[in-house]
Amino acid sequence: MRRLVLLLVLGCLAVLPACTLYGKSRATRNHWDDATGGESLERSFWEDVKNKEWDRLRGHIAGNFVAVTPKEVRDQAAALAYLKRFDVNAYSLANLRTELNGNTFVVTYELTLEGRIDGQPIPPAPVRVMTVWQKQAHSWVAIARSEMASN
Repeated sequence: MRRLVLLLVLGCLAVLPACTLYGKSRATRNHWDDATGGESLERSFWEDVKNKEWDRLRGHIAGNFVAVTPKEVRDQAAALAYLKRFDVNAYSLANLRTELNGNTFVVTYELTLEGRIDGQPIPPAPVRVMTVWQKQAHSWVAIARSEMASN
């Protein structure tokens, strides 16, 4: 009888990982599913740029998005077109600060990218970035961004 109970318990344990009771598996989840704060939102953003996940990234940039740089103002389409020019090998975020106010994060940091833009090496100097993230119906979306040289 003990042997039968032991076999039943082991059989149940073998089946549980396949059960859908626990939601999505790690293999089907993406990094946005685990984003819980400003830093993880920015890392998810840059992971999508690095991996050229443009459709997924588009879903996390608001339709009324505005980016301000020393040279221009970009809407969602222009921002995505600009990011598509990058071939990012690695990125780092330094001096990161995040502030939560209701359903909005304001994240500031210094960004350093390694890779190429338009076939040319990305300048090694960090860029100061500020992103405003807002929790909307089903996900966090960037609604505003500012970028400037940190010199």
